[in-house]
Amino acid sequence: MSVNLATMLREGTKKSHSMAENAGFVKCFLKGVVEKKSYRKLVMNFYFVYSAMEEEIEKLRDHPVISKIYFPLLHRKQSLEEDLRFYYGHNWREEISISEAGQAYVDRIREVANSEPELLVAHSYTRYIGDLSGGQILKKISQRAMNLNDGEGTAFYEFPEITDEKAFKNQYRQSLNELPIDMSTAEKIVDEANSAFSMNMKLFQELEGNLIKAIGQMLFNTLTHRRVRGSTELVTAE
Repeated sequence: MSVNLATMLREGTKKSHSMAENAGFVKCFLKGVVEKKSYRKLVMNFYFVYSAMEEEIEKLRDHPVISKIYFPLLHRKQSLEEDLRFYYGHNWREEISISEAGQAYVDRIREVANSEPELLVAHSYTRYIGDLSGGQILKKISQRAMNLNDGEGTAFYEFPEITDEKAFKNQYRQSLNELPIDMSTAEKIVDEANSAFSMNMKLFQELEGNLIKAIGQMLFNTLTHRRVRGSTELVTAE
């Protein structure tokens, strides 16, 4: 039975997508307010999430459903390793650890891979299509906000093997529509995609406290600097 899964996923996750975009961390990010320590923690958690997802997809590469969305050129583990090396140094493996929300995300990926492999489609779609859709914009925001040189700390957003992102996304969506699944399974995949959005939001929420503290410190430093400068100017005027 053929189902239009691409459309079902797009329409069925609109609300979740909107909620994710309105998370405090994401809104700040899109406005160019990016604090490096918070951002590198996100990269760290993404490393564990993508490693789990890509490991399970690799194991299931011959599965009748997963094989249809098996695109190694999308894989992010290696690019995330490059970014972690930039943010944490050469001993990055000893420096990183997964957060509570990150562990819950990884556990869910492992669970569906073992019990209902078809649901991995939801995790692949949620992560990779999002990465392709906004990658270049987010890369530019990251570079500008954190004063990064080109090629520093933004490998995650680079897909060197994909020369035409729009064409590839069309190909991916066509693959979704050709999956050998019934309507019941398609609906489960949409539900799982909404759960994936929720798990992503929890990753962002973990970072919001750190970001707020960093912004508060920045504002405090700015105000303190202005007061000191104002006092100096008053003394000079006298």
